[in-house]
Amino acid sequence: MGLSTEQLRAAAELVGAAPTLRDAAALWRARHPGVRALLVDALDMRDETAALRLGARSVYLAASNGHCWSVTQRPDEADALILTQD
Repeated sequence: MGLSTEQLRAAAELVGAAPTLRDAAALWRARHPGVRALLVDALDMRDETAALRLGARSVYLAASNGHCWSVTQRPDEADALILTQD
């Protein structure tokens, strides 16, 4: 599927402005039902590189082959956003 530049901009605005990370995920899901938004503990992502860093919040891009998930730096491969907060 892949994410567009506009979707990445929207993710940055939404995640940065939402009152809570849970609110950000819910708003994202409502506006972009074709792209998953997952909430993960920041410690679980400690060895990965965020695609976006917004204060204490990070957005990682994830891709799935239908069975396994992997973090990617390529928006054109991404099927989901992984959201964390320090």
